[in-house]
Amino acid sequence: MILDNSKALVVFSGGQDSTTCLFWALKNFKEVHTITFLYGQKHSLEVELAKKIAQKAGVDFHLEDVSFISRIGTSSLTDTSIKMDQEKPADSFPNTFVPGRNMFFLSIAAVYAREKGIRNIVTGVSQTDYSGYPDCRDNFIKSLNVTMNLAMDEQFILHTPLMWLDKAQTWAMADELGVLDLVRNETLTCYNGIPGDGCGECPSCKLRRQGLEEYLKSKESK
Repeated sequence: MILDNSKALVVFSGGQDSTTCLFWALKNFKEVHTITFLYGQKHSLEVELAKKIAQKAGVDFHLEDVSFISRIGTSSLTDTSIKMDQEKPADSFPNTFVPGRNMFFLSIAAVYAREKGIRNIVTGVSQTDYSGYPDCRDNFIKSLNVTMNLAMDEQFILHTPLMWLDKAQTWAMADELGVLDLVRNETLTCYNGIPGDGCGECPSCKLRRQGLEEYLKSKESK
């Protein structure tokens, strides 16, 4: 469902998923804006790359400092003293989970969107490849959508184009949108803050690389 298809706001990190969503939004809406968050992340280079990609795409770029998130919660993405989990623990989610991040991001995005007269909000969360993060699940997004609408007495739609796609399918979408090379070379998904193909060792890089290899292999076989 698309509500008033003239405008959309993309929650934009400068990573693979949100960049793919940005170009999905450009295909589906007449006017696209982005909002990026500085939340105390160790790999803050992603903010600079997000701004460059937004400029290249010709869309409005807005940055919000929400670094309080890193002060009230614990995550290896915000605290250099915590050794990053390389695998998902059997009984919990990995310590790369930033508590409340998507809840805060989307709630703030909705307030910003309201002021801009925007009712469509796009986010790159995925339940298929979500590493166990509870705030990437479809039921959370649907619940938050209802809550935001009630809280502001508005009719927002949270769009999740990648919700049921794995990483190979996300690469396929980027290719279909004509931005596979841009996503591969100019985004930052690496938990260690290395652009492009990244460090190759952190969980995010492994997932990204595996998906790319699967996609390129399937493309060659056609």
